Amino acid sequence: MQHLLKTIFVICHSTLAIILIFELIIGILGNGFMALVHCMDWVKRKKMSLVNKILTALAISRIFLLSLLLISLVIFFSYSGIPMTSRMTQVNNNVWIIVNHFSIWLSTCLSVLYFLKISNFSNSFFLYLKWRVEKVVSVTLLVSLLLLILNILLINLEISICINECQRNISCSFSSHYYAKCHRQLLSLHIIFLSVPFVLSLSTFLLLIFSLWTHHKRMQQHVQGSRDARTTAHFKALQTVIAFFLLYSIFILSVLIQIWKYELLKKNLFVVFCEVVYIAFPTFHSYILIVGDIKLRQACLPLCIIAAEIQTTLCRNFRSLKYFRLCCIF
Repeated sequence: MQHLLKTIFVICHSTLAIILIFELIIGILGNGFMALVHCMDWVKRKKMSLVNKILTALAISRIFLLSLLLISLVIFFSYSGIPMTSRMTQVNNNVWIIVNHFSIWLSTCLSVLYFLKISNFSNSFFLYLKWRVEKVVSVTLLVSLLLLILNILLINLEISICINECQRNISCSFSSHYYAKCHRQLLSLHIIFLSVPFVLSLSTFLLLIFSLWTHHKRMQQHVQGSRDARTTAHFKALQTVIAFFLLYSIFILSVLIQIWKYELLKKNLFVVFCEVVYIAFPTFHSYILIVGDIKLRQACLPLCIIAAEIQTTLCRNFRSLKYFRLCCIF
């Protein structure tokens, strides 16, 4: 029975590790494609719209994030016996906070931008924000930078306290002390700072739904049947924002589970599962953005045709090889 459980554990761990690596690779490729298309368009047109600027910056930040996680994964599997030092912990936390911060906040800015561009309210404050959408995005990013500085200061303060506590005890190992005492506090700090963009994204999501509802109600009073351009734009924006919000909610939930069931982090299987859930957000959100953007869809079409041709050629060659082997047998 114990041998069977061990085998199941190994299979589950290996499966999750394969999914994790697959997510990282397709995430880097998807975000790389987004960045490349927008950069080529910028070189061609000599200008870039605000949406494209945010999408390009978002793609680049996620390439860094996913590459960092891939490198960390390779180091973890290659040098799993090396203990975590205080310096390594500080550098790892700071770099991870910075790249993750830009990935989250640029996504939030994109939601705010969609909301201001597409929503239709007669409120004077909303109209003021709508006419100054670039300033709103700039101020949002500036506020996020202030929160980033505060986050880094608090994280480093927490790690410094952890180092001082460990230095007082000569027999103490920093790695074991960090995961026993400090890591949970760092996760709690992380969720506090994540709650700000999450609440902002939730607000834009709900307001976008309300805007669609009021617009649809208004249109029903005047026009029957056909859907107008603004309603279509509302639906397209909602599809993107809903997908983003669902992935973001799953991401937040994975961090909350880590805090709530912290003792499970000692088990490798749970850690890998949390990583798989976490990486789903920056990976699959990029493909949702590709599907929702006409320019990216058009750029992706030739690649899909080439992939289909390669698949057809491989299938044809496989059938020919199979037929040849059957002929040889007979």
